[in-house]
Formats: sequence, C-alpha cells, structure tokens
Amino acid sequence: MPTNNKSTASAPRRAASSSEGKLIDSLKQYIRVQGPDLLKDPNVSSVGIGQKITGGARGKQVVLQFTVKSKAEPEALEALGTTRIPATITVDGNEVPTDVIERRYEAHFRLVAEVAKPERKTHLNPIAPGASVGGVTVTAGTIGCKVFDKADGTPYVLSNWHVLQGPDGEPGEEIVQPGRFDDNQISRNHLGVLRRSHLGPAGDCAVATIDKGRTFDPKILELGVAPEALGEPDLGDKVIKSGRTTGVTHGIVRRIHTMAKIDYGGDVGEKTIGCFEIGPDDANPAADKQISMGGDSGAVWLFKQNGKPSKVIAGLHFGGESAGDPDDHALACLSSSVFEKLGITLEQPSPEEVQPLQGYNPDFLGEQIDIPQLTAEVNGDAVKLNGSEVVPYTHFSLALSKKRHFPFWVGWNIDGGSLKRLSRSGIPFTKDPRLPANAQVGNELYEANRLDRGHIARRADLLWGSLPEAEKANTDSFFYTNITPQMDDFNQSAKNGLWGELEDAIFADVDVDDLKVSVFGGPVFQDDDRVFRGVRIPREFWKVIAFVERGELKAKAFLLTQNLDQLESLDLDEFRVFQVTLDEIEERAHIRFPTSLHKGDHLLVPESVADRMPLTNLGDIHWD
Repeated sequence: MPTNNKSTASAPRRAASSSEGKLIDSLKQYIRVQGPDLLKDPNVSSVGIGQKITGGARGKQVVLQFTVKSKAEPEALEALGTTRIPATITVDGNEVPTDVIERRYEAHFRLVAEVAKPERKTHLNPIAPGASVGGVTVTAGTIGCKVFDKADGTPYVLSNWHVLQGPDGEPGEEIVQPGRFDDNQISRNHLGVLRRSHLGPAGDCAVATIDKGRTFDPKILELGVAPEALGEPDLGDKVIKSGRTTGVTHGIVRRIHTMAKIDYGGDVGEKTIGCFEIGPDDANPAADKQISMGGDSGAVWLFKQNGKPSKVIAGLHFGGESAGDPDDHALACLSSSVFEKLGITLEQPSPEEVQPLQGYNPDFLGEQIDIPQLTAEVNGDAVKLNGSEVVPYTHFSLALSKKRHFPFWVGWNIDGGSLKRLSRSGIPFTKDPRLPANAQVGNELYEANRLDRGHIARRADLLWGSLPEAEKANTDSFFYTNITPQMDDFNQSAKNGLWGELEDAIFADVDVDDLKVSVFGGPVFQDDDRVFRGVRIPREFWKVIAFVERGELKAKAFLLTQNLDQLESLDLDEFRVFQVTLDEIEERAHIRFPTSLHKGDHLLVPESVADRMPLTNLGDIHWD
C-alpha cells in the first residue's frame, strides 16, 4: 500500500490470513528491537521475515529467516565465534520457526569493463532515472528518480550514499553524470553537488542537486513511467527496476523487514542497513541470470501491476549477493524510511508549502538592525550564494571569506522565551553543499591536534521556535561555515567562562524586553595570523550583543584573544576578554555596523590599549 505522496496505483498483495498478519506485525517489532543485537554475531549477515526453504524450494510458512556467512556443524561454531541459531524463537508468546541460509552481502558498486557502452552510461540531456551517476570520488551507480526537498522544493536526484558520497566524499562534493567510471571528463559531466546523505538503519541513500544547465526527464529509462507514490513491500510482490549495469530486470519480494550487515570497507567498515530482499522472477528471467550487478546501486524498484511497471516505489536498490554466491538476489532500502530520513518528496511542494530558510531577522527586536556591511577592502573576497554575499540558515546568516575560508561575520537572533533543550548527539560537522567545497575548511584542519571546532553562533542560542524549527537550527549550526578553529583550552573556557556566558548574562542581569536578543560575531583576520596545515588561524574574536531594555536599544561589544604561541605545537599562551566599542570592532573586522546599532553603544574606554583591563567576571561588564 502507498504510504505517502499522491498515488495512482497500488502494489498487488498476496492474500494473508489475519493470524499471519498479526504474526508478521509481531516479527516486525521483534526485528526492530532485537535485530541490532542479533547482528552482533560475526557470522550472522542478516535477519528478516521470509518463507521457509526446504530442499531448495520456497514454501508458504512464514519464518524468522537468518542468513549466515558460513553454515557449520555444532562442534565448529565456537571456532567461528558464533552460536547456534535455535530452531524456534518465542515472539509475543508464539513459537516462531527459524530458517538459516548461507549468504553474504555487499554493496553493489563493483564494476566490470565492457565492449559497447549503452546510452544510459553516456552524457545525457535530458537526464533520466536509470542513467549512470556518481560522486567524483566514486566509480558509478544509478539515478533512482527525481525528488524534491520537502522544505524548500529544491529538485534533487536520488541515489545511494555509496554512489553519491562514498567513504572519501562529503556534502558539497561535485556529482557527475555519467559516473567517473563511464566517462572521466569531470568538467563536461557536472550535474550538481551532494546535498544530503545517510548510511545506517534508515538506508543507504543520498540526494544531489541538479544544475540549471542539465534538464531532467522524470520517466525511468526503458520503463517509461515517473514514480508518484511510495509503497511498502510484502512477501510475493512482483517488482521491476532499471539499472545502469543490468538494465531492466524483474524480481519477487522474498524477505521483508530485514536488517543486513554490509561491509563498506576502509574506515567505514560494517554498517547495519534496514531493507528487504528481492529474488529472481522465473517468469521474466534476466538476460545474464543476474537481476542486479555492481553499478545498479541507486535504482528504484517499482511494484508491477497487471504485468507492467506501476508508479509506486517499492524500494531503493543498494546491494546484493557477494562475489561467488550462486544465489541471485538484490537488497533494497524501504522507500518510506529513505524519504523521511532525507526530507524529500516525489511531488514538488506548492509555493504555499515551501518553507524558506529564516536567516538573521533585522526586525527581530522591533527596531531594525541591518546586517554588517563589508568594507571595500574585503568586499570582493565574499563567497556569493545566488549573487548575494549573505548566506542564510535557520535563525542565523553569515558572510564567508574566500581567502580565509571562515566567516567575516555571523548574525543570529535569540528568542529567550521559546528556547529548547536539544541534544547535539549524532549531528555531524559538514560543509555547506550550496557553497564551493574549496571555500570552506573541513575536518582536515581539526584531525589529530588540539584545535577544537568552535561555533561562532552558539548552538544553544539558535534552538528556539517550534520544535521542527529548533531541530533544523540545531543541524544548521554544525555547518563548517559557522565554525572556526579554537584551542581546546580556549573552547572549554568559552563554554564555562565569560565568552560563553555573555548571552546568558543578558537574560540574568538585564531586563530584556520580550526576552529577545540579536548577536553578531566573528574572527579578526590579521596578516600575521599563524599558519597551520595551510590555514591561517585567527587569534582574536569579536562579539556584539544588541537588546532592548525598557524601550531603549543597547549594543555591547566584546573582544577575545586566544594568543596562539608556537602554533606548530599548538601551545596556548593565554586568553583575555575585553569590552570594547563598536568602532574598534569595525576597524579590526573590516565591517560597518548600521547607524541604529551605534546609537546603542555608550561605552567609554581608555584610548590606550595598555590601560585597558580584561574582564575577570560578569560583574565587570557595563550594561548601562
């Protein structure tokens, strides 16, 4: 049955008794809960719901079906580091038979050379699902279908993580059509950039943008239909796919709600993927007796209806039997899990449904405070997004330096009355795929040293509004465009010392109107900043906090130095926090604040820097 998006067709269903349906529901829940522990056994490669195989023939009895890398006699199990799978397992009070099959799996990214090159492996315009595609660090896979971002309606191509990203790629990486294995003319074949990806229980999946120079036909090659709905596979369903390597092949769903261990090699290693299994359809045999091969990864399996492809997606192909395994089969991710995880839809949202990114709001405090303007000296160094130097995110915006790869400034709003407490667990630091990857500093700077990845716009400041809004802001805060290198000691101090508590101090010590604050911050770029791994490391940072107290706008500026000494060994001399004027920030950061903000700055400081005293506690701050 289709599970979301509009539907014009539904998947055919094998008649099932009510008792069998209840059993399958119980087994689904059992696998969801117990599956990860069952897969800890090194010999178990998957567990799912299938039908008992006796003497090589598949029967009708529903069983809890295990696949193992090696079948062995009981006395040999200990040597394999495994335990015997019992003949039955109790699930919700029912003794459910088990079935054990010898089988190994691998992701379908093995490729073989060929004499003739089919059209689907060439540069296409318009592009179509079923054609070759890949990240520049990957060989080649298959375009599944055209999808759209649920939030902003951006069109994407859907494929696998191991096709569009792979172990050596990252968000923002260039994507080419056809894949590099089929044509290594990278510049000619540019398709877009990797936008989002996932590798885990929800699937092996990713989406990439489609540049305006490449047109797209949503009808799948040789199938002639464009998907319009998602469905959930059931045992016995007939399916069909169009892949880069094997073309059009037919299959029958023979295991559902399966969790499989796939070894992606390298630093990635084994991953557990939620999926279902497809076997050959003997009524429609594949030309080479292979329903899928390396390079087919990313193709969508469609349900068949009345012998023809329907417009309902059963799943996203990502793997199959390993080399030398005589049993021909394919693995596919559940379409509903993939679409939910990637935040995509098959139907383009209407203009009324599109949710534009809400960046820094200049009217947030009731009195307009515009973003800082870059001076003529540095204006040409700003990275442009759609012709603008201002890059918006959820609750914050920034301007990024091409030369330094860090932000000139970041501006954000804080609604203290609706702040949420959200975990940061599992959120990766990533490059912004909307911007050139080479204009951003990634993890290559932070590996194996004392540098921390420090947020300019504090993560905790951004977590306000509705829960979905706060969750999006939480994720957005981890883009490298909002990150600068900070010594670990400094960063710890920023969390527990003055720098990290400046925003909190406003709410604690000042009667802030409507509990709303606007903040600007960023690094100070200096020509003599020390170079580490080819990157100049800022040693000073600035922050400006604006708020309204009893109807009067106030602005407070601060400067922090982390004074890196002997950067090669990354030793920290000391850090100090000063309260300064907006004029000094403007001079150091090569920016200009709006006149409205200057009106709120009443600080008087000694003309000589030597006469200034650093802040030692929150009580030293002049709030008036």
